[in-house]
Amino acid sequence: MKKRLRFIAALTALSLLVPQLLLADEKIVIRLDYEPGKEKPIPVSISGFSGEALEVVQFDLYVQGFTFTGPESAQYLLSGSVNGNLTGRAQDSINKSYLVNRSYTGGTLREQAHAFVNDFLAKLERKGIGNTKIAFKRDNGSKGEIYIADFDGANAKAVTSDNVIVAAPSWVPGKMGLYYVSYKFGGPEILSHNLVNGNRDRFAAYPGSNISPAVSPDGSKVAMILSKDGAVDLYVCGTDGSGFRRLTKSREDESSPCWSPDGQWICFAGRGGERRSLWKVSPGGGTPVRISTSGVSNPTEPDWSPDGKWIVFTRQAGAFEICVVPASGGDATVLVPGEDPSWGPNSRTVVYALRDGKGGSRRLSMLDVPTKQTKTVSRISGSNSQPSWAK
Repeated sequence: MKKRLRFIAALTALSLLVPQLLLADEKIVIRLDYEPGKEKPIPVSISGFSGEALEVVQFDLYVQGFTFTGPESAQYLLSGSVNGNLTGRAQDSINKSYLVNRSYTGGTLREQAHAFVNDFLAKLERKGIGNTKIAFKRDNGSKGEIYIADFDGANAKAVTSDNVIVAAPSWVPGKMGLYYVSYKFGGPEILSHNLVNGNRDRFAAYPGSNISPAVSPDGSKVAMILSKDGAVDLYVCGTDGSGFRRLTKSREDESSPCWSPDGQWICFAGRGGERRSLWKVSPGGGTPVRISTSGVSNPTEPDWSPDGKWIVFTRQAGAFEICVVPASGGDATVLVPGEDPSWGPNSRTVVYALRDGKGGSRRLSMLDVPTKQTKTVSRISGSNSQPSWAK
């Protein structure tokens, strides 16, 4: 009888252990590197949050590669409450240990919810994006205005009110400042705009076109596309105007410069024959080097990831598509329909513009590159394009 009871007890213990073992086997490994478009989203359960707090937590997690499920199949258990301030908890579903267990005070409820998700991601050795900002163009027919907003579309406000053609906002890294193209003074000129005191300066106003400003990671230089010397070429100079240099001398149009995160290269789109390709050149000058995008032709609008590993770009092939390629070149991956991509500081989330087919109207959307999960930035109304994510 005693042996029979011990056998039944052992079977019962094993039956309780099996679901945990199965969950452990299915647990998705958190990797700091990834294969674009081929990663599985991480399942989490959320309880206790409601209203605005729940909306913020779900948006932040979804655009960073998480999906939502019940606690029985979740890898992490997130819970919390809102009673004036937000309390947030995050547990590992296997060992029940707390990754996060704290109350948040100060700031708005949205800011507290963003901070909770950021703390959770930090425990997974990932960089959060909850307190970051984007700039973009608000379309108004052929004209428009430059706007800024929180990355999820909250607190959007106009930077300009000129009612002229504007384009290509570019953040000054680490500062509340922008460079962008404006027709305020006639033709296309590059303006610098201090968002703290509101001061604006005409940074580049040469004869012809002055477009596509891109500020270096250390904030000391600006790459741009000018036609002052007859051809449309890539130039660079200091933010004080010093060190002015022409980097390309091509019969074909160059466009869309962006910087490597170490400041050693400027990537741009240009032609080296019949087809458009991606190229990189030293800001000190030299021969441009082609960046292969094998399997994907006609790339444009590149942006270099902050970790230096990837370049996201737009493919123009009838429709527009967002693609990504290793920064050293190689096989490119087509991800989703869209254009104007800009990396987030976490080097995995991209903000881009998506045409909705209604008279050319465009809406801003978020893409998690590893999982291809997308989410519309619904808090920003109207037609919007050319987003730039502050780094």
